[in-house]
Amino acid sequence: MRAAANVEKKKEVSLESMQWFHGKIERQKSEELLRPRQDGLFLIRESVNFPGDYTLSVCYENRVEHYRIFYRNDKFTIDEEGYFDNLIQLVEHYQNDADGLCTKLIKPLQNKKKEFQGANMQFKSCGWEIKLTDLLMGEMIGEGEFGVVYKGVYKDIPVAIKSIRDKTKAAQQFLEEASLMTSLRHPNLVSLIGVVLGDTIHLVTEYMGKGNLVDYLRSRGRNHVTKADQINYATDTCSGMAYLEGKNVVHRDLAARNVLVNDQGTAKVSDFGLAKQEDYSQESDKLPIKWTAPEALKEKVKIYKQVRHVELWHITLGNLFIWESTLSKNSLKRCENSC
Repeated sequence: MRAAANVEKKKEVSLESMQWFHGKIERQKSEELLRPRQDGLFLIRESVNFPGDYTLSVCYENRVEHYRIFYRNDKFTIDEEGYFDNLIQLVEHYQNDADGLCTKLIKPLQNKKKEFQGANMQFKSCGWEIKLTDLLMGEMIGEGEFGVVYKGVYKDIPVAIKSIRDKTKAAQQFLEEASLMTSLRHPNLVSLIGVVLGDTIHLVTEYMGKGNLVDYLRSRGRNHVTKADQINYATDTCSGMAYLEGKNVVHRDLAARNVLVNDQGTAKVSDFGLAKQEDYSQESDKLPIKWTAPEALKEKVKIYKQVRHVELWHITLGNLFIWESTLSKNSLKRCENSC
């Protein structure tokens, strides 16, 4: 049996890639689900008899065979010969080669439930899980529609901790946001450090000491925020957004409140709760009216195919905000009178 190749400690999380995972269901329930009995039809479930392990249930010759998947030393194995970093690698291996099983894995039984049953395992196996005991929760520094943000410490590093109760409807959006952030790495995007999954979901990100642009600029005069600073904030924002466009990701909520500044003065785009892939259709979905391009509001079609139209509008408004916020009242009056 071939062993899995070594990979980076932290890998991109794709929640949609584990649709064959059905969570904690009984053996009998799995056999009821695996119908009709097509050779190679399979699912993976949590082991009821061996907590911490998993079970592969697969159809062959009109019956269901069950294989225990051992979880040992952060690896997965069925025969204790070939070891895999995660369940996805294990499934891919047996899709290519039966390698001791009764049959190759041919067709996954899709989990039709809307919630991401495999979220915990995905984040854990991809290296993003953080133990709650490793977090030191501090003061609340922000509050939104669905979550609360705290300042905290993780392994002696200052962090921001975005928290939400797992029972709420917004929990799925939290997981989607965290999943997307695992694929984004750029000096002008706020970085995800890890995720705590339990009764409360925590997204742990780097801490941005100077807060968001709205509060930062409004609390300082133009003598403190120089023209060079303004240019740097605008350039940093554009750099982060250019990276997102290259990844075919549309932020959809690029407002000054979602651009954060660290203690070194670097601006970074944050809050990917509304971000979507480029082929996303906006119909019947939530949008920030103030910051959304007029054509996006008017057409209500797959406008996000035209990434530049929407995101450049956001960037323009953001840069105007940076400029306006650093002008004195007298300067604004002169500008208004001359326009």
